[in-house]
Order: sequence, then structure tokens, then C-alpha cells
Amino acid sequence: MIKISDIKICVIGLGYVGLPLARLFSTKYPTVGYDIDSRRVESLMQGHDNTLEVEDGLLQEALRKHAFRCTASLDDIKDCNVYIVAVPTPVDDNNRPDLAPLLGASETVGKVIGKGDIVIYESTVYPGVTEEECLPVVERVSGLKLNTDFYAGYSPERINPGDKQHRVETIKKVTSGSTPEAADLVDALYNSVLLNGTHKAPSIKVAEASKIIENSQRDVNIAFVNELAKIFNAMGIDTQDVLDAAASKWNFIKMKPGLVGGHCISVDPYYLIQKSQLYGVLPRVMSNARRLNNSMGAYVANQTIKQMNLKGVPVKDARILILGFAFKENCPDTRNTKVVDIYHTLREYTPNITIYDPWVESGKWKVESGKLPEGSYDAAILAVAHDCFRDLDLRALVPEPGVIYDVKGVLPRNIIDARL
Repeated sequence: MIKISDIKICVIGLGYVGLPLARLFSTKYPTVGYDIDSRRVESLMQGHDNTLEVEDGLLQEALRKHAFRCTASLDDIKDCNVYIVAVPTPVDDNNRPDLAPLLGASETVGKVIGKGDIVIYESTVYPGVTEEECLPVVERVSGLKLNTDFYAGYSPERINPGDKQHRVETIKKVTSGSTPEAADLVDALYNSVLLNGTHKAPSIKVAEASKIIENSQRDVNIAFVNELAKIFNAMGIDTQDVLDAAASKWNFIKMKPGLVGGHCISVDPYYLIQKSQLYGVLPRVMSNARRLNNSMGAYVANQTIKQMNLKGVPVKDARILILGFAFKENCPDTRNTKVVDIYHTLREYTPNITIYDPWVESGKWKVESGKLPEGSYDAAILAVAHDCFRDLDLRALVPEPGVIYDVKGVLPRNIIDARL
């Protein structure tokens, strides 16, 4: 097995997870980033990350000072000896796990891995994927044998897009390996660049399971609060007031209702849901949480329509403004955004819908990202709590009796008609 002093790293997949990790490792080890998207590679080599996860200054410093480089060529990564896979693990249209990117990355590893090398997976998966799905592909393509010719590890990502506090270098990471020696090497590697250290799991499957329940737990908790919001809204009680009162107890876990999008919480539970059924266990809590959270976009739209009807604002052909399209605040990430569901529900009543989000690339889907279109609206929905939206004079944009609906609970109460 390789020594930590001889390590040369290749990170496969330069998205929200892979790029920050590669940049961090490049401060201590020779590091190459690999991605099949040549346009992404070209942009990164020019010193710009359009996901905004790595500041241009840090990326440019890595390129200049630490000799970090990105490539779309296999020839450039053949001399590495640690391969870290950080590709997406999406679901298909039927919410079934799609392992194609992960298996494709495993084929890439198989083409370049050598004797004594190690491959580490970071992608979120159900327990067993690394050892039962990915590593056999590496063995088949490379002709090498696991734990004899090469070794493996798993260290699940904990990237939170747009979060400037919990960065990869400051979080604690779970590590694991295919042998005790491999586990020690993986743990030492990550410990050498992390400020808050690691937790070494006893097996790869335990590490895989720990990651997937992190997001499933949040999904279930948010679903509970979303259900409460539906109940209290029907009763005419302000949900935020209820949560504030309950939070005065020392052990109450305060969470807010909202739209659950993104690539983690709205996707990862499906991996465990599917796998658990193969073992004869029907995961009712997780399945119901997914269904409830997936319903919230339509619920917000229908609650807005209800408020318009109560105030005598005609819904048919109304001009409606949706503020925000990203799946979370102060971030350009639109993966699995549930704002789409708000739009489609409202579109049944009116074609005059404007989606405005200055964080999102102009022209993407139906989003306006430059200057807010002029004119007045019959209703506005604050769907994403970007800081820039707090300075808008919404009552000037939506004069009475127009409706303002606050999904995020951040607007002054005196200007809104309802909130989630």
C-alpha cells in the first residue's frame, strides 16, 4: 500500500463536492481534478467556479501556488495513486436510484488505477453500493483484485451548497476502508487537511449508512413541521408563533416548514427507501415524508390562490411574481428546486407568471435574473430567502388588494397576507 508521503491525488467529478475537496487537498498534496465536462474544466482552469462554492481567489491561488490543475484527459491522471470519486447520485423520473454516473466513474478509475493504489468514494449511496456495485467494476476494468492489488475507502461528502460557515476544511468527516490498513490510510489522509478531524467508522457499509440517514433525518423532521403548518393554517393559527413558543423548552428541536429541494435531502432518502424494501422492510416514515415534502410546492400555490379569492383578486390571467428559483437562499444551485411545482400549479390559472432570481443564470428555465421587470403584480410569492429580496418594496410591486405570500417567514408581518 502507498505511503501518505507519496500520495498524488485525483478527484473525479468537479461539482459542488469534488472541486472544494480537490482545492483543499491541493494545499498539501499534488492534486489533479478530472471531469468529463470539458467546458467545466476550461472555466476552472481560467480561475472561475460558476457554482460559487470555491471563491475565485482561492481557486486561482491553487492553480498558481499549489500547481492544482483540472483536466478531461485520462492521460493526465494515470500517474495518480489516490482516486477520489465525487460524482452525483441522482434518481430517475420514478425516484429510483440512478447509479450510472457512479458506475461510469468506477470504469474511469479502472482504466487508470495501479497496484498499491486506493480509490475512495464520496458520493451518497445506500449501504453496499461501494463494495457490491462500484468496486467490482474497478476490478473488471483494471484486472486487479481488491485488497490484494488495490484498496478502497469511503468518506461521505458533507457539502452544504451556499454555506460559507460549514466548509469542507472545517467539518468533521466520516472515514472508512476496505481493510484496517486502508481505513487507517484514508483516515490519516483526511485528518491531514481537516481542522476538526474525522470519525473512523468500523466498515464501509456503516459509513454509507451514516451519510444517508443524515439527510433522511432532516427530510423526516421537515415533513413533520410541514404537516404542522398545514394543520395550523387550516385552524387559523400562525405556525411560526407556535414554533417560537414551543422552542422555549430546552430540548425542543426548532425547524421551519418549507420547500425541500436540492440534491441531498430531496434525493438521498430514495436510495435507502429502495434498498430497505429489498430486505422486506417497508420504510413508511421516510416514504410518507418524501410524499409530503414533495407536495409543498402545489400547497403554496393553492394557499396563494386562496388568499387571492378571499381578497377578491381575480386569479384568471393574474400577474404573479415568484421571487427565487434556486433551491435555497444565497446560492445559484437549482437542482430539484420545488419552485417549479409552484409555477406549474399557478400556470393552470394564468400564463402571466414572472420568476425572478438574480442568483440564477439568466435564461435558465424561465428565470429573469437581471433587473426585476417593471410593473405591478396581483400577487407575489417569496419562495427563496435571498438576502437581496429583503430590501424590495414588495407593497410597491403588489399594491392592495394584491396578495403577498411568504414561504420563508422572513418578511415583515405588516406587509404579508399569509406565510407558510
